Amino acid sequence: MNGAPRITRFAPSPTGRLHLGHALSAVRAHDLARAGGGRFLLRIEDIDGTRSRPEHVDAILLDLEWLGLEWDALSFQSERLDLYAAAQARLADLLYPCFCTRAEIAASLSAPHGATPLYPGTCRHLSDETRASRMGEPHSWRLDMARAVERAGPLTWQDEYAGLVVADPLSHGDVILARKDAPASYHLAVTVDDAAQGVTDVVRGVDLFDATHVHRLLQALLGLPTPLYHHHPLIVGSDGQRLAKRHGAPALAAMRDAGEDGRVLADALRRNMLPAGFRLAEA
Repeated sequence: MNGAPRITRFAPSPTGRLHLGHALSAVRAHDLARAGGGRFLLRIEDIDGTRSRPEHVDAILLDLEWLGLEWDALSFQSERLDLYAAAQARLADLLYPCFCTRAEIAASLSAPHGATPLYPGTCRHLSDETRASRMGEPHSWRLDMARAVERAGPLTWQDEYAGLVVADPLSHGDVILARKDAPASYHLAVTVDDAAQGVTDVVRGVDLFDATHVHRLLQALLGLPTPLYHHHPLIVGSDGQRLAKRHGAPALAAMRDAGEDGRVLADALRRNMLPAGFRLAEA
């Protein structure tokens, strides 16, 4: 950092209500920036047009204000599609169209319980003639991971919790970078956005640690800087399961509507003190 002010961001998706885990990430990112006179950015990741809702954007803003957090700039991914298209164009010679549906992929693969099976590269082996004849069909764009890794060479990144990490993007297989219903995947959009906004430190839950292998590769391929990463422990419930929207995690909005003081909650999170029934998962 060389003493330069830090730039952090909180980047929620408006597909549901924020919960305690989101609050922890937001507070940590906010405080890291403020501690050195830096900037804290709020970025709404709203390019999932089928699930994003304006009412969730409004709730996110209210939740952060309730926590006593102030941001220096607000941006929306849906306004940055030209940046993603330009990045995809730069990677064009490493991409191939994939016509497989999710159901077809799931039916052809198996994986241990809880694991995501790797795409076997079915469409990577199609002839140019076959690809050209099918381009009118719905398709996504996948990264030829083996070729991409060969081009980038060995890569590492620095994590405040894990130390120096050797990137292993091959373990993710041929990831999708764009599809018909999403102009950029999470991997591509977050990598491009962090660089475009000058983010120096990425604060997020350890559940996104594995995704950083892909992000580090994309940074190398696109000639983008690599932030310092802070993958913090997750908040889990009494059952040991991590908080998630789909598992009914208590929403900040519900706590706010119940009359709880958000600033008191934020101060408690700063001390790793959680409401009854919740704890930080061990590393």
